[in-house]
Amino acid sequence: MTLNRRDFLKISGAGAAVALAGCATRPSTSARARVVVVGAGFGGATCAKYLRKWGPDIEVTLIEPNDKFVSCPFSNWVLGGLRSMDDITHGYDRLPGHGIRMVRDSVVAIDPDKRMVTTRGGASIGYDRLVLAPGIEILTDTVKGFKEAEAAGKVVHAWKAGAQTALLRRQLEAMPDGGTFVMSVPASPYRCPPGPYERACMVAHYFKQAKPKSKIILLDGNADIASKKALFTWAWNSFYPGMIDYRPNNAPLAVDGGKMIVTTEFDDVKGDVLNVVPRQRAGEVCDLAGARNDSNKAWCVVNLATFESTTVPNVHIIGDSVLSNLPKSGHMATNHAKVCAAAIVELLAGRQPDPLPVVTNTCYSATSDSTAGYVANVYRFEAGKGYVSAPEGGATAKGDESNFVFAESWSKNIWAEVLS
Repeated sequence: MTLNRRDFLKISGAGAAVALAGCATRPSTSARARVVVVGAGFGGATCAKYLRKWGPDIEVTLIEPNDKFVSCPFSNWVLGGLRSMDDITHGYDRLPGHGIRMVRDSVVAIDPDKRMVTTRGGASIGYDRLVLAPGIEILTDTVKGFKEAEAAGKVVHAWKAGAQTALLRRQLEAMPDGGTFVMSVPASPYRCPPGPYERACMVAHYFKQAKPKSKIILLDGNADIASKKALFTWAWNSFYPGMIDYRPNNAPLAVDGGKMIVTTEFDDVKGDVLNVVPRQRAGEVCDLAGARNDSNKAWCVVNLATFESTTVPNVHIIGDSVLSNLPKSGHMATNHAKVCAAAIVELLAGRQPDPLPVVTNTCYSATSDSTAGYVANVYRFEAGKGYVSAPEGGATAKGDESNFVFAESWSKNIWAEVLS
């Protein structure tokens, strides 16, 4: 696939993050079909919205246990003191205006044969098509002592934005100048590949302003920086020289919340604040449907042209739970959502979905309080290959002020896209 620069920027921009999947038409279904969407994050809320836009005769139920949307993108800015929790927290009040039935509850059982979901509150909801968008499950059992230390408030992962984000910010504020912040990066695949390295930048920025004698020890479960290496290496050398001790191949094996020690294969690392991010897998609700179907029973293998499970008919999975070569990002989840919604509308109408959908990804990472960089790619689905990236994509090697402004605009646009 060949694109000129102008076409690439049109497709990959945050405001134009539209999966090119034949979605301009609004085909009607012959009967009032029922689609249930589980999870109202970037993927689920977007999918529910576009199912109603493109299939106005479809009955859409969106099940979500939380009453607020808290954005993982930009949660690192809270840790760095650039934003507050209020800035990344939004309501779901506009979604019902699209004709979406909102159910505030959790799913506890799924019967794919009867096409029925059961909620914790006792509701039984039937479906013709089911969309699962639960995000990720944190595998706390993979780090010995993590659960106990987490329960005691001694260690957090803060990889699901919310209460732990606020707690980690308070811990950083309470840490004495000259203290040590120990954080870890899980082995790939995990949600938001550049996220841990951006977090190191944001915490280092805060330390530089408020606690200049402090340092960060970054324990990486990967052999090298997993995303935007040039950008983060530039940032650490330019803004935070000597502050970030980066240690590859150092996955945490255990945590001692009493002694405030993280144990790796090589060392016992002591810190004043511990931010350990364990390995991850597809959200638990995917297991309820029998859709964790890769060789490790951890992630969901789907038909990437429709996002329907390869083993559970009529069940679609979108977002971070999917096993693919696509990045696990909020922007990508919205693109999964649109391809999936378009495919479901066609399938319910008895037509074939677009066999060659196109998706985009744009991800900004702040490197200071005024600079940021990005990665942007366009991917076209090709049968037998999955999604193939256009050669025009890539990442910035350095951050700058203009991309910091673009990052702020991206956040406002994508939150509006998901929730308005």
